[in-house]
Amino acid sequence: MHHLHTDERMTVAYRVGDNYQRSALKRLNFFLRDFRTGDETAIDPQLFDLLHDVKCRLGHEDGTFEIISGYRSPHTNAMLRRTSSGVARRSLHMVGQAIDVRLTEMPTRNIRDAALMLGRGGVGYYPRSDFVHLDTGRVRRWGA
Repeated sequence: MHHLHTDERMTVAYRVGDNYQRSALKRLNFFLRDFRTGDETAIDPQLFDLLHDVKCRLGHEDGTFEIISGYRSPHTNAMLRRTSSGVARRSLHMVGQAIDVRLTEMPTRNIRDAALMLGRGGVGYYPRSDFVHLDTGRVRRWGA
């Protein structure tokens, strides 16, 4: 993964078989922290499963996820709601259940389509901003 706002990169095995690796999840929580405030939260491990499964469905296992947004503190979410459109009041970013991504050398519409085919969580498509929102909430979709 490559966090576009911090320019940090991370490769980590977060799960071995059916067992999540606690130390790897801790590193991922820090990596996906609110880059504006430095605040962290526990990211839902199923979000990493979803990212993995999207890459597998696309047959693009060597691609790098570019992170636009991971965890957002309530303070950051409120600020974004004031200055941007389309930011949910009770965003799943604030509880570690959402991520906004691109995947290197892959059109974002393909990421959207792969996530929709998996039928898990929310999928938001933002073609003008060139990213896809994925979350582990209820199944739903928005965007073009």
